[in-house]
Amino acid sequence: MIYRPMDNGDYTMGKPLLVDAAAVGQAIKTKLLLLKEEWWEQKEDGLPLFQNILGNTNTSNLQAVDLLVQERILVTPNVSRILDFESRYQSRTYSFQCKVETTFGATVPVTYAF
Repeated sequence: MIYRPMDNGDYTMGKPLLVDAAAVGQAIKTKLLLLKEEWWEQKEDGLPLFQNILGNTNTSNLQAVDLLVQERILVTPNVSRILDFESRYQSRTYSFQCKVETTFGATVPVTYAF
């Protein structure tokens, strides 16, 4: 797997391309940043941030949000499974951290907050 690196949310040019596990980490980040209905060619693809996540602040909904996030991670190419998933909702911010096992045999740390 080969992926172009990002810097401040934009793809970079002229820098070495990411390969294998590092590329998987970048692909996961890209999957999480794409919002549902944001890309005009495939409106059903993306994280349903506005549709299902924002405003779901109680603990029972936290599990539903976790499942949405985990689903986005698992559909990323070369992801085998998610390890050690932990999430929290605090001060109006949902955040999670986990490790992702790749098909390349390496694990990639993933941290995200919104």
